[in-house]
Amino acid sequence: MRIGVTYDLRADYLAMGMSEEETAEFDSEITIAAICDALRSLGFEPVRIGHVKRLAEKLVAGERWDGVFNFCEGLKGLAREAQAPALLEAYDIPYVFSDALTLALTLDKAMTKRVVRDCGVPTAPFAVIEKFADADNIALPFPLFLKPVAEGSGKGVYAKSKVDDASALHAIAADLLERFNQPVLVEAYLSGREFTVGITGTGEDARVLGTMEVSFTANAEAHGYSFENKEHYEDRMEYRLADDAAGEAAADVALAAWRALRCRDGGRIDIRNGADGKPYFIEVNPLAGLHPERSDLVFIAKFKGLTYVDLIERIMDAFLARYPQLAVQR
Repeated sequence: MRIGVTYDLRADYLAMGMSEEETAEFDSEITIAAICDALRSLGFEPVRIGHVKRLAEKLVAGERWDGVFNFCEGLKGLAREAQAPALLEAYDIPYVFSDALTLALTLDKAMTKRVVRDCGVPTAPFAVIEKFADADNIALPFPLFLKPVAEGSGKGVYAKSKVDDASALHAIAADLLERFNQPVLVEAYLSGREFTVGITGTGEDARVLGTMEVSFTANAEAHGYSFENKEHYEDRMEYRLADDAAGEAAADVALAAWRALRCRDGGRIDIRNGADGKPYFIEVNPLAGLHPERSDLVFIAKFKGLTYVDLIERIMDAFLARYPQLAVQR
């Protein structure tokens, strides 16, 4: 079975002059090679495609695949993660991971929180600053936490993201609006334990892979799982499997959010406890990192005794469960 692989290589964008932070969501050659090797070991024939423009070129030229392992983050726009899936849907090609609707929705953290809140999933009180003047109208009690509404990999999250008064709120909001050219999410600061929950499967068949607690060392930037903390996790972060009652409660919230957002096949959901000790949804990553040595979903799999190939197999099994006609061909 020929499985195309879409992706954005970080090195390509660094060569174009983009910064380390700007390219944080893109993937290394190590990751793409590991994915292809895992697919090959599972009996698939991986075919490298590349980013969304190369996908478009190949589709127009008539190239086809039995399915596509869509790992393409996209470069431009608030719906950039949905671009490759939308193209694949137009050409009626099955693909791994969430559909265009879910990927467009979940990149916008505020829209995502509105949906999960409406579905009864607990999330911290929040507001959105669309323009600087909106900062005057934030009525939430301090402390608050600010970040760009549509970024991943900790981009736009710093020690100063936690603000304790109106002056700091205005200063950080102005900085984020200028630097990222998008709205700013403002939410009640959650002071408790932080978890990231790995999930595989779709809908009622979705299952929690494992729950990992994310803790900060003395070397870490305070208050959040920031870009710097993620990039230099070795001496800033500590990870452990959270199999206690708090971890189980976080997993329950994560699974409810996963299903509410109609996420598919595999990914992660971040949860943080409030001062009340209860878990709250933070955000979802339906295209979770798969670097074999430094990605959270891979860490979770290893904590559960799974190899990298085991993890990719679970993701592919979930994909094939949605396309039984392909499963027969395998």
